[in-house]
Parts: sequence; structure tokens; C-alpha cells
Amino acid sequence: MACRLGISIIVATLAALFAAAPSKAQAGGGHDGIWLTQAGDAKVRVSKCGSGICGVVVWLKDPIDPATGKPQVDDKNPNPALARRPIIGLPLFSGMRPAGPNKWSGQIYNADDGKTYASNILVAGPATLRVEGCVGGFCGGETWTRTSR
Repeated sequence: MACRLGISIIVATLAALFAAAPSKAQAGGGHDGIWLTQAGDAKVRVSKCGSGICGVVVWLKDPIDPATGKPQVDDKNPNPALARRPIIGLPLFSGMRPAGPNKWSGQIYNADDGKTYASNILVAGPATLRVEGCVGGFCGGETWTRTSR
């Protein structure tokens, strides 16, 4: 009887832990993972970074620059030292801090034009991340979808 009681307690404890796991992940914002950009040309790994979030390019549809035959680099960056860094591994977010439930605000780097913009990131669903950037009064955005590596 004592053995069955011990097993029952262990099973109940494990069940409670597994039941609590989804709500804990949800409280974290559900932002962790790999996200495919709206255009489908890049994948970005989003993860917790201190009290905020980080985003790093982990995949490109076209990783090789056809003009050079070499890996794509950050050639639109106005800083010559940064213009040689590879796009894969490039950090996109800076200063992304919580700004509400499932929302972060900070800056996002756009390698297409070499500029950094004020940005908001919002988890819009279990498989949807809304990424917005603003310059002056003009804002634009796109929807990223959760994907695997």
C-alpha cells in the first residue's frame, strides 16, 4: 500500500508539472523559436536575452551573393567595418524590452537598407509574430510565421 501511495504521489506531481508547462511557456510570450519572414527569404531565431528578446538570422533562401559567389554580407551597412559581416548570424534586434503582454519594443536592423528603426514585436498567435518598424510617423510591418530549422 505504501508503494502504491508513493507511485500515486509521483504520478500526480509529474502530471501537475506537465500541466503547468504550457502556461509557463505562454507567460514567456511564446516568442522563442525560429521564424520565417513574410517574404520567405530568411529565418530568424528569437530567444530570451536578459529581460528582453534577441533575434538573429539563422538561414537565408539565397545565402550566396550571385555577384561575388561568396556568402551574403551586410554590404548596405554605412559602417565599413560592419559591412563585411555575414548576414547569417547577424543580430537584428537591439534593446527589445517588454512593452506589454506578448509585446516588446526596441530597435530592429534592416539589412536591406542598412538602417535601424524603432520597432515593436508582438506575438499574435501560437505561430504568428508581428514585426513593425517606424521612422518618423511612417510605420510598416510584416507577419512572420513559426517554422523549424
